[in-house]
Amino acid sequence: MSGLVTGDAVVLGLQPARLPSRALAVLIDLVAVWTVYLLITMGLAVATASLDEAAVMAVSIASFLLVLVGAPIAVETLTHGRSLGKLACGLRVVRDDGGPIRFRHALVRGAMGVVEILMTFGVVACVASLVSERGRRLGDVFAGALVVRERIPAARVLAVPPPPPWLVGRFAGLDLSAVPEALWLEVRQYLTRARELDPVVGRRLAERLADELVARTGTPPPPGVPADAFLAGVVAERQARDARRAFASAPVASGAVPPAVTDPPVFASPAVAPPVVPSVVPPVAAPPVVAPPSVVPGVGGGPSGEAGVRRSGFAPPA
Repeated sequence: MSGLVTGDAVVLGLQPARLPSRALAVLIDLVAVWTVYLLITMGLAVATASLDEAAVMAVSIASFLLVLVGAPIAVETLTHGRSLGKLACGLRVVRDDGGPIRFRHALVRGAMGVVEILMTFGVVACVASLVSERGRRLGDVFAGALVVRERIPAARVLAVPPPPPWLVGRFAGLDLSAVPEALWLEVRQYLTRARELDPVVGRRLAERLADELVARTGTPPPPGVPADAFLAGVVAERQARDARRAFASAPVASGAVPPAVTDPPVFASPAVAPPVVPSVVPPVAAPPVVAPPSVVPGVGGGPSGEAGVRRSGFAPPA
């Protein structure tokens, strides 16, 4: 990797392209350009058959400069450093600070390419690329450019092996706030490469990492726990905490209805029925009993009267 510093003092890690990939890209470009040049030359030969020799020579020189020199410059300028061969090989031309090239960079590279590649059949370009630390030819040096690889194979990510089942949850109360990220990285790298190490070397490395982890957490491992198992258990606890923290802080998706917060359900045992609490009903007052009216004997419809007068319970004054 090549450390390029941008104008904002940011270090970029770029992988310069070496001679084999650059030679293949140049070969593809030359095949494409020469194919186009031959087709144009055949068309111009038919079109300029009636012209004199000087005119034919002028047209030939112009077509040579436009196709073999001007076309690569135009392509690199418009595509920001990606020609047909570089696109096929996963390469790109960038400035020394990592930015895209402009017309002046492509012009200098194209002009020097006529001398380095076309006139010397690529010998000068190959020697300069082999001597240069970053694989640059003379056109790249004069233009202040660099050819880098865009498609870098991704590193294989190995999963951390899980801890033994009897260690799951044993480190729930461990304070991991003082453990730096560099130590976590070393522990994860050891756990993923433990099977590839020599047993003696791996055991010593695990003991050293376990001692550093104990010094940071202040809690020794349980008695009888090997160093590698202790490291695997602590890393599993760290991953579990990160997962819980990530799920707890995850935002609710757009349009999703968050679950309603309800009281925890009460599960009744099938053998014991819950006690029945009788409801308290306030007493209702009974309506007053009204005695039916009676008929006064001898007055009105009584046994000894004609009209009968109903008793109202009111006694007139004497």
